[in-house]
Amino acid sequence: MSVLSVVIPTYNRCQTLRKVISAYFDHATCQRFSEIIVVDDGSTDSTGSVVAELANHSTLPIRYFRQENKGPAAARNLGVREARGEIVLFTDDDILPTSSLVSEHLDWHRRFPDPSTAVLGNVMWAEDVRPTPFMHWYGSDSMFLYSRFVPGAKLDYTDFYTCNLSLKTAFLRRCGMFDEEFKIAAFEDIELGYRLKKAGMQLLYNPNALAYHQQFLSFDDACRRARKAELSAEIFKRKEAGVYFCSQMDPEFIAQTALLSPARQRGNLKKLSAWLLSPLKRLMDWRVPLPWSVYRMMLRIYR
Repeated sequence: MSVLSVVIPTYNRCQTLRKVISAYFDHATCQRFSEIIVVDDGSTDSTGSVVAELANHSTLPIRYFRQENKGPAAARNLGVREARGEIVLFTDDDILPTSSLVSEHLDWHRRFPDPSTAVLGNVMWAEDVRPTPFMHWYGSDSMFLYSRFVPGAKLDYTDFYTCNLSLKTAFLRRCGMFDEEFKIAAFEDIELGYRLKKAGMQLLYNPNALAYHQQFLSFDDACRRARKAELSAEIFKRKEAGVYFCSQMDPEFIAQTALLSPARQRGNLKKLSAWLLSPLKRLMDWRVPLPWSVYRMMLRIYR
């Protein structure tokens, strides 16, 4: 494999995006891939001018596409259609590459050349965002499950995280693209992962393909994110992937993924619990760690 396309969907994060793209330039590995594709999902900030400025100072092709606001699924599809590389590496507009990110993805695709092999990289919080203990739990046990993965292991479709994931472009185009009914970043990736698994995809975990999440997330931010995800959960439950997921997964895990008990169906008991636990809620963003079971319970109550 000689060429790789980095596909980055973005929406109203021009300054973080500047930092992300600049990080690719700072690493020697930047010459090992063919292009960065930025798909602007209808941003109202200065995303277009920021990308143009970076492109003017880069020897690496940066290709910019703009669409009306349709969501990250549609943005990634546009990036895949335009990609020139044999490998597509999906990342996000707040995911900073390390010096080995691209080379690790490429090396694993050389080691595993089967068209159906995909590679999931690792994501950790960037140190300069000063992650809280809650963020460390949320990043590895709620939003993602990296803490449970074994290096080199074959993962399931539920681990198809497009913040740091690479596939052979031809396999992706032939076997499935993102479902554009999903308008926000929730469940659209594992829904595609399910379809690709049915087509024969093998998803391998390479923790050395490391990137950093350049975002601070408070407990309230996480609750808003979970409530927003419930909209996508309703779509997901109607899909074949959602039906299969709910038939196979442990009810406790399903509850953690917003597939049960959406906000509008909360009863008085949950409201009472939220009121009684309001003093504990103030501790969620403290820098003194609490048991992970506490974070898990509080997020379920307050989302």
